[in-house]
Amino acid sequence: MTLFHALVALHVATGAVGLTAFWGPIATKKGSGKHRKWGRAACYGFLGAGGLAIAMAFLSLYGPEHRHPEITDRALFDGLFGWMMLYLGVLTIGFVDYGLAVVKHSRDRRALRAVRYQGVIAAVIVTGAWCGIYGWRVGHPLMVLVAFIGIVAMLIQQRYIWRGDDLPRGTHVGEHFRALIGMGISAYTAFLSVGLIRLVPEHVFNPAIWAGPSVIGVSLILYFTVQAKKASAAPRASGVRPHPQ
Repeated sequence: MTLFHALVALHVATGAVGLTAFWGPIATKKGSGKHRKWGRAACYGFLGAGGLAIAMAFLSLYGPEHRHPEITDRALFDGLFGWMMLYLGVLTIGFVDYGLAVVKHSRDRRALRAVRYQGVIAAVIVTGAWCGIYGWRVGHPLMVLVAFIGIVAMLIQQRYIWRGDDLPRGTHVGEHFRALIGMGISAYTAFLSVGLIRLVPEHVFNPAIWAGPSVIGVSLILYFTVQAKKASAAPRASGVRPHPQ
């Protein structure tokens, strides 16, 4: 077994944990013990899968083996399985890091301005920018789209981090939720890049398949955002202040 195949096996194992556990926090009551347990399992699984995706991306770009000779468009291969995989790995880690941090520092957002957190956000923006530029050069709109989505997500996070002290109570809950849904989107997209080439290689460059996680994830974000707004509006209409998270 080569180093690359060993990394793939570990990536599949950790990714399977994350991809399965990801639905636990969505299905369980928010803030409950089960919610937190499922959430931790998903985060740890995705952290492992994200780190391994980065390692595989570097091997795809600079490894000694000429992988997947059946793919003749090597520039596009380097883009999707090299630079895009690298970006999605960093993006997944970035979402996990931020999603956990906003809860940990819910009472002191200034802690998120530290180099430790800003460095992770910067890494996502830099790898995302290069993914988008490379995708533009090779004419693959998917790379540009996922890069744009990730960079916009980081800018939204920065808006929360650097805003004044006039935020509504419980705002961090929405940030936590959006970040971890984003974690699922990036992880599912990255995971498809490993599985598709083995299961259905003729569709490995099909944008419709790769866009699936983003469509589902964004739909979930919109649905739960609307539900949260309805829940917060109901107490105000009755003159009762919503319970702080």
